[in-house]
Amino acid sequence: MLLIYIGISVVVSLAGGVFLGQKYHEKVLSDRADKAADIIEQAKKTGENIKKEKVLEGQQKIQEQREELEEKFKSREKDLDKREERIMRKADRLSKKSDHLETLEESLKEDQKKVEELKERGKKLINKEKEYLEKIAGMSAKEAKKELMERVEKETERFYARKVNEAEKKAREKADEKSRQILATAMQRYAAEQAEGNTVSSVSLPSDDFKGRVIGRNGRNIKTFEALTGVEVLVDDTPEMVVLSSFHPVRREIAKLAMEELVKDGRIHPVQIEEKVDKARERMVEKIKEAGQNAALDTGVDLPTKLVPLVGKLKFRTSYGQNLLRHSLEVSFIAGMLAEELGLSNKLARRAGLLHDIGKAVDHEVTGTHAEIGAELARRYGEKSVIVNAISAHHEEEEPESILPVLIQTGDTLSATRPGARRETYEKYIERLENLEEIAHSFEGVKKANAFQAGREIRVIVSPEEVNDNRASKLAYDIAREIERDLDYPGEVKINVIRKAQFVEAAQ
Repeated sequence: MLLIYIGISVVVSLAGGVFLGQKYHEKVLSDRADKAADIIEQAKKTGENIKKEKVLEGQQKIQEQREELEEKFKSREKDLDKREERIMRKADRLSKKSDHLETLEESLKEDQKKVEELKERGKKLINKEKEYLEKIAGMSAKEAKKELMERVEKETERFYARKVNEAEKKAREKADEKSRQILATAMQRYAAEQAEGNTVSSVSLPSDDFKGRVIGRNGRNIKTFEALTGVEVLVDDTPEMVVLSSFHPVRREIAKLAMEELVKDGRIHPVQIEEKVDKARERMVEKIKEAGQNAALDTGVDLPTKLVPLVGKLKFRTSYGQNLLRHSLEVSFIAGMLAEELGLSNKLARRAGLLHDIGKAVDHEVTGTHAEIGAELARRYGEKSVIVNAISAHHEEEEPESILPVLIQTGDTLSATRPGARRETYEKYIERLENLEEIAHSFEGVKKANAFQAGREIRVIVSPEEVNDNRASKLAYDIAREIERDLDYPGEVKINVIRKAQFVEAAQ
């Protein structure tokens, strides 16, 4: 029972605790609800206050903006009033000007009428004056105008012809002066040796006893040597020397090399002679190649392999006593200097100058002029077209396609015609002068012809009754072409035709 009481008491206690706890929570919740209601009420009051403040602020801003806009509108109204006043004043002025212009227009119309009347009167007066002038002059106005125009045209033609002649004369004088300066500069910068004798070569002997060895028994050695080399061997009274004579420089050089080797060896007989001549030919090939390479190095030109020996062969060929390789080098240097003076390619000019006479290396083996042969060789071995044209046109056999052929012509002329460059015998010199004069005398109307300056100028005096100015010009051209066709000569020949009319009268 005790346990039952205890259990009942515990249950009662728990029930009471629960009841009391529930009452406590209800009270707490009631207090919190009251507080929440107070907070809400307070928030509503605060919100109302804030709302009122914001409304007041908004009303104040609206009022301020309204006042600002009213001020702007007032200012704008003032500006518009001022503008309206200015427009009204301008309108008044324009109205006044319009009235004035109308007055002027009426006045101008009246003036125009007067002008028209004056024009009509002027036309009548001009027509009367024309009729009067035509009556006096004996020609119509059209005829007078035509005559006047013809006179003006003639005067204009004379004036401009004179001006053109003066301009051409000045340009020619300046060009001549500049060309002389350039040529003088090029000639001063380059100097070369004069022509030398080149038909014989001499070989020194250790003693006069060697002359007998050179001749051999019954002359067999000298005959064998001459047969193998094509060179004449002269054994005379000149002490310790034999002379080799030939107009073929390559043969003469081979013979000289062979003879020097024979003299050095001391054994001279037909077999030994044949062996030495063969070796001399081999050495000659090397010398030709070496001469071509040296020429290329001296001029700074990179030559194709097949052109090198052709250039080297020029060392053993001559023209009027002038060595052709030295001449080609000289033309190369002169053309290069001229190109430098004119601001052109120095290398191209040197190349063309070195190769311009390449055809002379084989012209004795191939038909055609040396310019044609040289151009064909250059074309075959891959030279540029400008180089080919410079070679083919350096004697004016073709038209120059650029200034390069002109430079080569100039260099060729300077090299060939400078004092001492080429050598002629006295007989050939006289023959050339006589041929020049004979060609000039072959033309009708020529009274006298004289060659001057070593055959570089011929002065032709014509009869003024038979040859007029136009025919004199044609005569000079015909003589020049005849000389080019019939004569061979270095440089150029100037033909100077003189037509002089002389009238003599005596006063008694």
